[in-house]
Amino acid sequence: MDPHYGSISDYFRRWHRDKRNSGGLLVHKSTHHFDLVNFWLQTRPQTVFATGDLAFYGRENAEKRGETKFYTRAHGSEVAKADPFALHLDLNPQLKSMYLDAEHEDAYYRDQSVFGDGISIEDTMNVLVKYRNGASLSYSLTAYAPWEGFRVSFNGTGGRLEVEVVENSYVNSGGDQAHEGSLESRKILLRPLFEKPREIKVEDGVGAHGGGDTVLLNDLFGTPVSDESIATGQAVNVDDILLVPSS
Repeated sequence: MDPHYGSISDYFRRWHRDKRNSGGLLVHKSTHHFDLVNFWLQTRPQTVFATGDLAFYGRENAEKRGETKFYTRAHGSEVAKADPFALHLDLNPQLKSMYLDAEHEDAYYRDQSVFGDGISIEDTMNVLVKYRNGASLSYSLTAYAPWEGFRVSFNGTGGRLEVEVVENSYVNSGGDQAHEGSLESRKILLRPLFEKPREIKVEDGVGAHGGGDTVLLNDLFGTPVSDESIATGQAVNVDDILLVPSS
């Protein structure tokens, strides 16, 4: 995930950097991915094993790489001017008004150095999951990769399905929310056994998270089953509209 102004490195500038506050990225970020896997597989986890480490961010790691110049926060720091990871609140009117101009109210510093002290969350995580239906998951999250997005691969008895989503970088509260998770590119490749691979075309959505926000909100707050039945004059199968996992 893209560290340069990207959404993932932003967690290391904000209150999320303290694990006592956020629980770490496996809680704050990866849960969205795990929700997707549960939805795709239509099952639930049975056993989990995980490892994690702070390998890139934080002062100690920077010192190991030979860094000698540090700062606490970007605002007012000469050192921060040369740091590509620094977030300069005064250059963004929205961030300035929401955070910089409000610091006297809550003493919250939104532009802390990602190579400062006090970072206790992991930036490198790996998880192995065994699901109740027999499926298994190998998951990896790297919070300092030079791109924003994800890759998913499904291996099954009929072949392999590969998904690659590249997202545009977005700083939380730093602009139009519709740009959060917006797509730069997307590719879905099906590799059937004993057949040539073929690309699966998917209609592009509009809005945040590749158009997924609109679909999700409509699924949660859209037309109730009874309304659809009245409108169509037909019986409606609840499972076609609302999927409730069995306990």
